Amino acid sequence: MMPRPGAAARRAGLLASVAATCLAGAAQAMDPDRAMSQYVRERWGTDRGLPGGTVRAISQTADGYLWIGTDQGLVRFDGSAFRRLPDASKASVSIVQVLGLTADGRGNLWARLGGPRVVRYHDGQFESVPTLETIEDAVTAMTRGPDGTLLLAGIVNGVLRWRGDRLEPLTPRAQLPARSPVTAMGEAADGTLWMGTQGEGLFSLAQGRVTRVTKGLPDGKVNAVLPVGARDVWVGTDKGVVRWNGTEITSDGLPPSLGRVAVSTMAVDRESNVWIGTTAGLLRVNAGGAAQLEDHEEGGGLAVTALFEDREGSLWFGTPRGIERLRDSGFTTYGRAEGLPSESSGPIHVDAAGRTWFAPLSGGLFWLRNGHVAQVRVDGLDTDVVYSLAGGRSGLWVGRKAGGLTHLVSTADSVRAQTYRKRDGLVEDSVYAVHESRDGTVWAGTLGSGVSRFRDGRFMTYDAESGLLSNAVASIVDTADGTTWFATPIGLSALSKGAWRYLTTRDGLPADDVSCLFEDSMGTLWIGTADGLALLDSEGLRVPRGLPASFHEQVFGLAEDRQGWLWIATSRRVLRARRDQLLDRRLDRAEVSEFGPADGLSGAEVARRHRSVVADLFGRIWFSMSRGLSVVDPVRAAGSAAPLMAHIDALSADGTTIDLEGNRRIRPGPQRVTLSYSGVSLTAPDQVRFRYRLDGHDSGWSEPVATREVAYTNLGPGSYRFRVTASGNEGLWNGAEAAVGVDIEPKLWQTRWFRFTGALAFATALFGLYRMRLHRLTRQMTVRFEERLAERTRIAQELHDTLLQGFLSASMQLHIAVDQVPTDSPERASLARVLELMRRVIEEGRNAVRGLRSSEGDLDDLEQSFSRIRDELGIKDEIAFRVIGEGPPQRLHPIIRDDVYRIGREALLNAFRHSGATRIEVGVERDARRLRVLVRDDGRGIDAEVLRAGRDGHWGLSGMRERSERIGGRLRVWSRPGAGTEVELSVPGHVAFPSSSARGPARWLRALTRSWTRQIPRSGDSAGH
Repeated sequence: MMPRPGAAARRAGLLASVAATCLAGAAQAMDPDRAMSQYVRERWGTDRGLPGGTVRAISQTADGYLWIGTDQGLVRFDGSAFRRLPDASKASVSIVQVLGLTADGRGNLWARLGGPRVVRYHDGQFESVPTLETIEDAVTAMTRGPDGTLLLAGIVNGVLRWRGDRLEPLTPRAQLPARSPVTAMGEAADGTLWMGTQGEGLFSLAQGRVTRVTKGLPDGKVNAVLPVGARDVWVGTDKGVVRWNGTEITSDGLPPSLGRVAVSTMAVDRESNVWIGTTAGLLRVNAGGAAQLEDHEEGGGLAVTALFEDREGSLWFGTPRGIERLRDSGFTTYGRAEGLPSESSGPIHVDAAGRTWFAPLSGGLFWLRNGHVAQVRVDGLDTDVVYSLAGGRSGLWVGRKAGGLTHLVSTADSVRAQTYRKRDGLVEDSVYAVHESRDGTVWAGTLGSGVSRFRDGRFMTYDAESGLLSNAVASIVDTADGTTWFATPIGLSALSKGAWRYLTTRDGLPADDVSCLFEDSMGTLWIGTADGLALLDSEGLRVPRGLPASFHEQVFGLAEDRQGWLWIATSRRVLRARRDQLLDRRLDRAEVSEFGPADGLSGAEVARRHRSVVADLFGRIWFSMSRGLSVVDPVRAAGSAAPLMAHIDALSADGTTIDLEGNRRIRPGPQRVTLSYSGVSLTAPDQVRFRYRLDGHDSGWSEPVATREVAYTNLGPGSYRFRVTASGNEGLWNGAEAAVGVDIEPKLWQTRWFRFTGALAFATALFGLYRMRLHRLTRQMTVRFEERLAERTRIAQELHDTLLQGFLSASMQLHIAVDQVPTDSPERASLARVLELMRRVIEEGRNAVRGLRSSEGDLDDLEQSFSRIRDELGIKDEIAFRVIGEGPPQRLHPIIRDDVYRIGREALLNAFRHSGATRIEVGVERDARRLRVLVRDDGRGIDAEVLRAGRDGHWGLSGMRERSERIGGRLRVWSRPGAGTEVELSVPGHVAFPSSSARGPARWLRALTRSWTRQIPRSGDSAGH
């Protein structure tokens, strides 16, 4: 069979979970020293969701699920809810009656059905095994071997072993009784296979040989075979239990009561307790003997039809009315079944001799040690109600409801009492809180008259008039600095060296009603109030940070264990938190565990008495609860927790279920994507917490949550991966995470090609707008240039037709006049100077008119125009000079052409006249983007200050810059003393070339692909202007 998608990943997760479980061990095991009544017991029946029918088999798979086989089908349990499997609408096999369940070492669950047939649960699917179908045999018994393989007993083929994917025959049918099928099997540690039959007794298979064992059997009908230890095999029949001791069947070493029970099933747990399910109830057998689980509801015993120990160390047993569980816990409970006179307890105290003193609310004083309960009957204590107990060096002090203050001194065989009353100086005969200080001072607090101090045989009273906040005192404690603290309903009073001070809500208390006080091993004072916990240390009074809502309940008791945990008893539960975490101001969250009746506590509410929570000399914590006493061993309570494996149960989008085994593709635009998940904890399902994240959306893991569903809204298209991990009541995230991938398809406008097309259209539109603006700006500039050219032409014509013509006429008239003056006349020389002056003016005027008119002819060929300048200057060949052109010749705008030429000419004139250069180069570059002219020399350079501000009386540089700005160009002049000078002029192509703005888009795009700049080789760095 081909594996489905995700099967390999799921198997890997299961194997990881199994490995982690093996490393962690069980959180609790069934303590053999406990009474049966001290185990935590819980029942599930039809009223709690379990389908009806007698439970025939129980097993557990590596993912943590508990499987229950009944007369009405197969059920899976996760600790919270039952689910009947398989789903009739999807399954290829039908399961009606289940007779047996076995989980093999490869993570498969095998179900022996009525008929009898066998089906396998493999990779989340039920399937018939073709190999088993082909042998056409009815399976009558099934078990798991020590090596994790499956053993099956068939009517036709005898005993078979399923190893890998094939069957191995172990015994031919001929070696087994013909008319008595095998109904029970067990493989011992030495490899011997023991088989019980329906009427022919017991058989063993060792080294390929089958041996019948009948001697010593009380009955030939064997219902259960249980290998125990290295060699023992326990055999259960309708007429009692016997055991094979390695050589014979015997009842030696077994409690006599086992010879009278009708056995249905047996199991051995990891503490070597042997559990026997009989037609009359459940038995436990260990070194302490046999004990039966009482069933008060049935009046006698209820038939036990199945037994199973889960990976958390709990024992499950099936009955005709459902399933039940016995579970050990860190808490041990004492109630009426253990000899307590009443389930309602009051104050407690544990003395140095290991006696736990307790006073029920109904009255009397008792002590408990090693399971023995005794009552104190001196001085009327057996008829009075005890409010408070306090022990010290001098003995036990008892605060009584009506009998005053009693001091008890106990010896090995007696208890002596001395009682103090109002007539002896006690403020009143009703003492609610009693406390013995370090110095031996005894304090007796009342509910209406203040507190009495007993020292050196004398009483002294403090009340509201002498310093107490209130006359009602609920708790008393003295701290290491010698201060005595009193809890009252309106705040906290402190007496130190005769001076009083007070703490209330104004000082930071959560509430004024203070109910209990406790000083820990480090000297911190913990304060329990009606609205939670506060602490007082060297840093002052404050409330711990990062506490859950349960810490805001009324606190009735506090204690500290040796592992640094603080135990807090509230009005609804017991809490445990790290003391150092509560003290650390830097932490925003403290590690907190909650405990209740499901964890073994005798009730959910602690007794409302002074000192209802105390620590003993062994490091255990005692609680006086509403239904008895509970004691917890912190080491045992903090034992290794079995890892929880998270499961993803369902995926839906906008209410439509998505198949987790399919491609998990969601249609475009989901408004709400919902994922359901679970974590299997059979011990404390209500305390399972989850962390999750959606890769591709969440930036990190979520905070721990109790909810089992998360919804994401308005997720965009793409690939996501949802991951979830689970933690139990120990707060350990040590289980394998579950993950599933999800793909959300994009809408049309969210696809890549649509976005690319849209981006291309947008870019094209921008390009069109750019071209339109460029054309408009070019047209505006052209109009301005033409207006300037027309104006210059008009001015030149006016100058020529008026001023120059007038000067020419005057000059001609003056020439005539000069000719008429005698040669030797002194005036002739003066007139000649006037004529010369007029000639110069006329020549300058002509040059000015020539400058105003647009240049014609070959100025478009800038290379040729620049080449003639050296000849015009009469410079000899000792200066190397060359002009380089790049790009095809293009017609320049007349105005641009003239200004470019004049800027270049000015740069060349400066180079020839002032640089002292030996080499001068001119580069002219034309392309669609720009016109670029570069003049470079290797002369002496220009001083930086002259380059910046110009030389006085010289306007060459400033004139070039002004011309450049006027035509929209950029002029850059670079020079260093001794390194030469570079003058670069760059004019945009659409300004320089009047035809460039009229080019089509295709030609423009081709030009766009060219290099933005083509550098002409030059020396040194450049600095822009």
